[in-house]
Amino acid sequence: MHFNDIINAVLNGLAEFRFQDFIDIVIITVIIYKIICWTINTRAYQLLKGLAVLLVVMLLSALFNLYTVNYLLNTLLVSGIVVMVVLFQPELRRALAHIGRFKFNLPGREVENSNVIVKEMTNAMINLSKRKVGALVVIERETKLDEYFPTGTIVDAQITSALLENIFEPKTPLHDGAVIIRDGRIYYAACVLPLFSDPNVSKELGTRHRAALGVSNVSDSLTVVVSEETGVISYAEGGKLVRYVDKKTLAELLEGVFAAPEQEKTFASLFKRLTKDETKQKK
Repeated sequence: MHFNDIINAVLNGLAEFRFQDFIDIVIITVIIYKIICWTINTRAYQLLKGLAVLLVVMLLSALFNLYTVNYLLNTLLVSGIVVMVVLFQPELRRALAHIGRFKFNLPGREVENSNVIVKEMTNAMINLSKRKVGALVVIERETKLDEYFPTGTIVDAQITSALLENIFEPKTPLHDGAVIIRDGRIYYAACVLPLFSDPNVSKELGTRHRAALGVSNVSDSLTVVVSEETGVISYAEGGKLVRYVDKKTLAELLEGVFAAPEQEKTFASLFKRLTKDETKQKK
């Protein structure tokens, strides 16, 4: 293919460009952007960079009629997709969970007595922190966590500081495991969560922190952790862990979960959420 042929093909394509083609480009751009955001700090990100290089080489091989190279790369790409599905199941689950969260909900959805819940949870975490009592609390959002219920004990009780502190009191039956909160209630306790297996995670992090990262990596939950060694409060969200959380920050974080109305009625608001800045998750 000569250079003039390429120029003519480009010009012909532009002449036939439709509004539907613009929509196609926008959708694909958003999808690619979100895939990069979801994988940028995971094992899959390095693979995506390699895949991008492979696609460029394939394009060049087709452009310059390098048939053998193009055939080999096409074969490698097909095999690579199968390998990716097997090796990167956690990342794929997380991506699918993110996609499944986008809904057209009515505005103003709010957990009843949210202010009381925020106050009780904040007080419980601060009191546990002062006493250096380990705690792991998972707040369920859109992604259901039913798969972890069989490993725990049903509680289904109102959230109070006293109850949360009692659950995590050492040597009590329910202290060893995670509390899962659903619809503003302590739904299950002593649940076993998946551990984050990334070898790059700091060795300073204990089992609770790895469990918090693990569940946040496969769901949209918010998980609050109290370290029994240091009393430091942390939270995990979107596969990221933020440590050294103070009382004010924790209260604001919980308010965002329990009290913030969901506003996704229009395409514009949904598109804004799809393309929002993810700086908060990358802190």
